Amino acid sequence: MTFWEHLDELRSRLWRVLVVALVAMVVCFCFKETLFAIVLAPKGDNIHLVNIEITQQFLTHMRVALWAGILLVSPYILYQIFAFVAPGLYALERRMALCAAGGGYLLFIAGVLLNYFIVFPFAVQFLGTYQVSAEVPNQISLSSYISLLTVMSLLMGAVFELPIVCWLLGRFGILKSAFMRRYRRHTMVVILILGAVITPTGDPFTLSLVAVPVYLLWELSILIVKKVEA
Repeated sequence: MTFWEHLDELRSRLWRVLVVALVAMVVCFCFKETLFAIVLAPKGDNIHLVNIEITQQFLTHMRVALWAGILLVSPYILYQIFAFVAPGLYALERRMALCAAGGGYLLFIAGVLLNYFIVFPFAVQFLGTYQVSAEVPNQISLSSYISLLTVMSLLMGAVFELPIVCWLLGRFGILKSAFMRRYRRHTMVVILILGAVITPTGDPFTLSLVAVPVYLLWELSILIVKKVEA
């Protein structure tokens, strides 16, 4: 294929992704009650949200529907990316790309689910009920709740990509299992700092909910890199 034919194919695939994502967004937008029952579930019954801007609820509805639509069609988006790149790769490179994309996607979803079901509920309960004084009641806006949920979900999903990143670095000879074992203690300190950034609650229990799974992923990454070296 010529350069312009590649551009035409890329444009075609981008249009398909855009159309499918918009359709998924519209579907999610139409099922507002179900969508926000899922989004608001982690806050529990003792946290009450408020809205202080006239357009905020509608804009939040659109934003959440967009993110939910992208999440629903993300396997199709990955397929289109892989289908565009794969013809230019060798057989071994295609297998590596397929493993990286599939494994990375599953790990990202695992991180998002861990945040939704465990980490975020504890964080929102701590932050939503924390008061510097009884004279200062909490009035949590809908937009701040959605923003915190989005940021924490993306961060947890990104952190869970650690085994894939280590596998790729190991395949290219950049990362060695001996190096990872030697700096295991240093890594634990970095993981604790990272956990404190992701979960701004300050309590050890919530911090451990992030730090322990990430440390286990680090140990898994050591085994993966060691297997690559064999």
